[in-house]
Amino acid sequence: MLDNMTAAANSNKSSDTSFLRPYAANVIITEVLVGIFLYINGLMIFTFFMKEAFRTDTRYILFAHMLFVDSSLLMGSSLAVLLHYYSVVIPYEACIVLNLVLVWLEFCTPLTLVAMCLERFVAVCKPLRHAAISTPRIRVVGLLLIWGLGCVPALVILLSFAALVSAERLTMRVLCTVDALFVIEWQRYLQIAVFKFYFLLMSMVIAFTYIKVAAAARSASGENRKSSAKGTRTVALHAIQLLLCLIQLLTPFVDMALLKISVVIYVYIRFVNFIMFVIAPRCLSSLIYGLRDQNFLQALKHYAVCGLDKKVQPAASHSWKVELRH
Repeated sequence: MLDNMTAAANSNKSSDTSFLRPYAANVIITEVLVGIFLYINGLMIFTFFMKEAFRTDTRYILFAHMLFVDSSLLMGSSLAVLLHYYSVVIPYEACIVLNLVLVWLEFCTPLTLVAMCLERFVAVCKPLRHAAISTPRIRVVGLLLIWGLGCVPALVILLSFAALVSAERLTMRVLCTVDALFVIEWQRYLQIAVFKFYFLLMSMVIAFTYIKVAAAARSASGENRKSSAKGTRTVALHAIQLLLCLIQLLTPFVDMALLKISVVIYVYIRFVNFIMFVIAPRCLSSLIYGLRDQNFLQALKHYAVCGLDKKVQPAASHSWKVELRH
């Protein structure tokens, strides 16, 4: 993922300018999309911090955490793209740190989605216990668990790299790509094995929560039925977003096969992967919460115009409490 737009460095240095033109267009498209979603995410994060009602609810805390991770990942990926496009040579240690941080962030997003699905599962299926998991202590533990599990793949890559690379090599300056962390082919297979393990684990959790929430929606009645049905739709959207993130974890299989066939196809497919499995899941965050959640949407509209439109006011506390049941 980290270098979806910066792979195949040597191919872009070819004297044939046909390599450069599509790559330049890809970079422009990437930077425009990243800029748009960074603005949207930044506005949503600002809205979150401006209302105490959002800052004290587990659902919105997880949402803001995901926005932060997504924004950091987009900025880091954008930096990697620009460094490679302008052929900026950086110290090997800096390249290693950049790639490992991006791997870390890459896994934090689907892990946060899993946590959000579990929160919806408890809210819909075990409402009497929901308050017990919405304490500040549980939230901190949950966030630390997300970051702890997210760093495992990065540590695996780092340890395999450290076991094979000499200290002299670390003093070099390189054109940074994700390939800089792979010395021999078994490292890639190790990475794929870790990615597949996370893919299967998170897929099982999301399937479990969806089945349980859907079953609760069918058995509920009246107002509870509406609330459960909305929870089912939310979990389903999370599942789609999570699926896009998890499919991206399996793209190294495709990358390794395409690299043996054609470098040109390899570069284009990585660009498509970047749009489909990195940017697209991040834009779904705004769809799920910014548009579907009426209280958050109302507050977002208010702060989007800097409070100048008096017809648009932040949601009142009492209506927010009603929304929490959904």
